[in-house]
Amino acid sequence: MEEEKKQHRLLLMASPLEGHMTPLLNLAHILFSKGFSVTILHTLFNSPDPNSYPHFSFHTIPDGLSEADTLDAVHLTDLINIRCAHPLKECLPSLLSNSPQPVPCFISDAALHFTQPICDELKLPRLVLRTGGASSFLLFASFPLLREKGYLPVQESRLEEPVVDFPPLKVKDLPKFQSQDPEAFYKLVCRFVEECKASSGVIWNTFEELESAALTKLRQDFSFPLYPIGPFHKSLLTGSASSASLLTPDRSCMSWLDKQEHNSVVYVSFGSIAAISEAEFLEIAWGLANSLQPFLWVIRPGSIRDSEGLEPLPSGFLENLGGRGYIVKWAPQEQVLSHPAVGAFWTHNGWNSTLESICEGVPMICMPCFADQKVNAKYASSVWNVGVQLQNKLERGEVEKTIKKVMVGDGANEIRDNALNLKEKASACLKEGGSSYCFLDSLVSDILSLASSASSSSTAQ
Repeated sequence: MEEEKKQHRLLLMASPLEGHMTPLLNLAHILFSKGFSVTILHTLFNSPDPNSYPHFSFHTIPDGLSEADTLDAVHLTDLINIRCAHPLKECLPSLLSNSPQPVPCFISDAALHFTQPICDELKLPRLVLRTGGASSFLLFASFPLLREKGYLPVQESRLEEPVVDFPPLKVKDLPKFQSQDPEAFYKLVCRFVEECKASSGVIWNTFEELESAALTKLRQDFSFPLYPIGPFHKSLLTGSASSASLLTPDRSCMSWLDKQEHNSVVYVSFGSIAAISEAEFLEIAWGLANSLQPFLWVIRPGSIRDSEGLEPLPSGFLENLGGRGYIVKWAPQEQVLSHPAVGAFWTHNGWNSTLESICEGVPMICMPCFADQKVNAKYASSVWNVGVQLQNKLERGEVEKTIKKVMVGDGANEIRDNALNLKEKASACLKEGGSSYCFLDSLVSDILSLASSASSSSTAQ
């Protein structure tokens, strides 16, 4: 839609973490294509490149962060909520008054809970983007109850105990985060849930058919509107703009994939934050080698603790595989998962990766590290039945066994059929009349209603 037709401007503020920035930029493209002008507010840390998004405006919020602040994601998020409050409060009135079009609402990542009181003060409606799933949010909203019942904080002696209120979860599946302050994650979760309750609605990168039980429960328990309009990256409205990664992918792996047999490759990637020890790295390497399956492995800088790159690999490891293994620092994940050679995705089960795997019908090997990844992994393996979770200690024999179970084992065909069935549902929900298509229409309509209300209020004054 041409610029002159854009009647309203939306302000969207992103969390600077890769797994949060990508879906927010995808949401921005969806809303842009529905006729809205878009301004992205962002921190200096991990800021997006405006040249990659010429149809958006960008505004930087000073954050005062140093590289040391970024080592702990919970600590980083707390700092952003503290340090960005005053700069946003200072600049937001000016952004509103100088906007060439009316601003009906402010859309903020759920982790940026500090934005709600600022919007309240300005009488600016705030919508929330929840970049994770509805099932994990339902669990986050129950943190006080889980603590009251003794499930939190997680105790090693109770890991196999069922969480009665949330079948099929066990205590080991509850979200946890290694942080400088053990209480920080609990406090952050409780705060962002409370500010979601105070918002004008929550936008979800999920779809009704995937998480119907959780979405139904949320509608019963909370009064705010829910807009499950995902999967964002598969929306026909995002076009090629869905590739919003902050890291530069190595596309050479695509020509390597072209030479592999259909459904033969194990794609291994643990996202943009998770790190493993050198010992775990070696067990994964030998497990992959011993499985005899071709593998594409993403080893980004920082993914092995106390190591810069591939130094821990035994001398000649890759060469001895005869071309069966390929390693890159970062991969074009959506294209990799859609490649016919890929037969399984060994993932940390971040929500974006989980959704991308579902959308391509690729079975998962689940190895969650922290936060909502544990919930996502449990749902992938035990509710949707589209994957297998690595059990017990991470060692080469367990790795080999799990890979074979997903790729060639007795239940492999059933897992693949389940994955392909979910893929069809993910595709259908975005088509005209589909659940996400209809919720997006509702979202656009409600944003325009907010604009009309604001205009009426302004006229009355």
